[in-house]
Amino acid sequence: METSTSSYSSSESVDVKKLAGRPKRGRPLPFGATPVEGGVNFSVHSSGAIAVSLCLFTEEDLQKGRVGKEFPLHPVFNRTGDVWHVYLPDVCPNLLYGYRLNGKFSLEEGCCYDLSRILVDPYAKAVVSRGKYGALGPGNSCWPQMAGMVPQLNDEFDWQGDSPPRHKQKDLIVYELHMRGFTQHPSSNVDFPGTYLGALEKLPHLKDLGINAIELMPIHEFNELEYYSYNPVMGDHKMNYWGYSTINFFSPMTRYASSGIQNCGRDAIKEFKTFVREAHKLGIEVFMDVVFNHTAEGNEMGPIISFRGLDNRVYYMTAPKGEFYNYSGCGNTFNCNHPVVRRFIVDCLRYWVLEMHIDGFRFDLASILTRASSLWDKANVFGASEDVDGDCVTTGTPLSEPPLIDMISNDPVLRGVKLIAEAWDSGGLYQVGNFPHWGIWSEWNGQYRDTVRLFIKGTDGLAGAFAQCLCGSPHLYQDGGRKPWHSVNFVTAHDGFTLLDLVSYNSKHNIANGESNNDGETHNNSWNCGEEGELVSVRVRRLRHRQLRNFLVALMVSQGVPMVTMGDEYAHTKGGNNNTYCHDNAINYFRWDKLRTDPTGLFRFSRHLFNFRRQSLGLGDFPTAERLEWHGVVPETPDWSETSRFVAFSLVDAKKRELYIAFNTSHLPVLVTLPERPGFKWQPVVDSSKPAPYDFLADDIPDLATAYAQYSPLLNAQIYPMISYSSIILVLVPLNED
Repeated sequence: METSTSSYSSSESVDVKKLAGRPKRGRPLPFGATPVEGGVNFSVHSSGAIAVSLCLFTEEDLQKGRVGKEFPLHPVFNRTGDVWHVYLPDVCPNLLYGYRLNGKFSLEEGCCYDLSRILVDPYAKAVVSRGKYGALGPGNSCWPQMAGMVPQLNDEFDWQGDSPPRHKQKDLIVYELHMRGFTQHPSSNVDFPGTYLGALEKLPHLKDLGINAIELMPIHEFNELEYYSYNPVMGDHKMNYWGYSTINFFSPMTRYASSGIQNCGRDAIKEFKTFVREAHKLGIEVFMDVVFNHTAEGNEMGPIISFRGLDNRVYYMTAPKGEFYNYSGCGNTFNCNHPVVRRFIVDCLRYWVLEMHIDGFRFDLASILTRASSLWDKANVFGASEDVDGDCVTTGTPLSEPPLIDMISNDPVLRGVKLIAEAWDSGGLYQVGNFPHWGIWSEWNGQYRDTVRLFIKGTDGLAGAFAQCLCGSPHLYQDGGRKPWHSVNFVTAHDGFTLLDLVSYNSKHNIANGESNNDGETHNNSWNCGEEGELVSVRVRRLRHRQLRNFLVALMVSQGVPMVTMGDEYAHTKGGNNNTYCHDNAINYFRWDKLRTDPTGLFRFSRHLFNFRRQSLGLGDFPTAERLEWHGVVPETPDWSETSRFVAFSLVDAKKRELYIAFNTSHLPVLVTLPERPGFKWQPVVDSSKPAPYDFLADDIPDLATAYAQYSPLLNAQIYPMISYSSIILVLVPLNED
């Protein structure tokens, strides 16, 4: 199977005169292909090329492996500084383009100019190659030639007056979603499964669930065939399913569109815009998971697609002898704080906000964005100065004020959207609580995940740490001037166990990946509740049902921004596989059939709980003694000892209602004495130990009054029995209220 990028013939198609008029000098800015009156301006950066040609294709040319027309750029007339540019008048519609560069090819010097390659413009707004997801290219190639879409001047989209929801961060509930996996399973019953339009059909589910922000796993153009190889365990082929290996940062993934590469990828852009527009109509914001820490070009053995062939030493962190720094764990590291690269990243983010109406970004391995670039010094980064002695910093050194983060944080467009950092990288840099934030960056709170997992499964010595998590992790964020909502709280994410697997497996079971179970994280802080796997006793199954609800309760009552993972609302399982990056199959697909049957009532519980959270539980600041009081099994007597597995508190919420919330993660039951409130009584809302639908008391229970009456004798006595591994939420109501 061919896995390297194709070399393209320089022979031109017959009707070359019809593609464009006589080339002119053009302008160096803006970068990319820009339609103007009468033609298109092309501009690309390359500091080391000795020759550059603009290559035009028709769609037929691309499929037949030929260049439609090649325009050599004059090294003086068509160059300004390190920018090569040309203007083409009378450009035919539906054309594609790329660049051919000549120069030194020496890996030891970090130079990768290869005349046989036609490169994708980093600023291309759509990338065209294969039209169907998972289908091989011509000659069974996994890496067929790619080309950018030549834009047209009057290519408008009807946004229908779209306005971003602009929710306050404290009010967000984020849902991590895989665009293909959300509707690819046959049970989705959508018209276009696995696509932007398919996901659009299912947006009402998210609205009903209480979600008001979607965090899309990568939808930038990537190659799902990057890992293509036969997997004998599953009897299918391994794929780059997750998509964390970007080819082009300006282009939406064309094979996530029902239209594929039709109309040179323009229809894919419109489909994505339609998805965003319709999400906004439902009050749902759309965030993108962006992977600016590395690209699909890999290490020195990887393909030459775009950045490497244009300016390898600029776009990647390289050592003096050409070796690639690998802080990403994926073969290369994007040179984020180089002036050219950081401008590229800011231009890209602005495009997605202004043109695509994106509401925020989650930055994968964001700590790489804080590392010093190759050739770091003040003259290189900020321009020449009289004295730069002593200003040199080793490549990759963490910077306290990284220029890229500074630019993003103070950009007049980007400052108005949500910015979320995954504040660590694969090089050992861990910045949770310490990411350079300029007062606006949030963080995936990995410490929250670890602490909550350990406490809920009954680990000693964590009562105090769990209480910090419930308060929005002030030990991490308060001293830096940030607020609780700068902590994005999560228990699960795409990489790792699902929520059901977290309570079903002590160890990873990744045999399906074809890597002898050697891949994936070993330390998961999981607990199988006494028996491993799916076929377990009734006792264990009931305990797992409680634990699922305990995790969700903890997530929703904690200050900060809760994030849930696609499928956890109905207890999706991946069979204990905690690294499903390579599976384009039912292991990863959302199971709409299971959601509809909801055999354990978890979806109903999740829907009520999430909406309960949205009503009043997101506070504007860290809770103080004015609205928060800690309790033990008796009021006002919290137990912070090493052996404590009980945490309870009363909280005045945003609606000025008082709630009583308690977690018993011991293997023993406890009898809780409730705080007395003269003239009021405690009314049950949540008890994770009760069978559905009585785990959440809401108006959809026909005999709700009877359910309340069953609790009355105990609540009238100000006591509440809690069995092992359970959680409760009570609300204070006037005595005369039913």
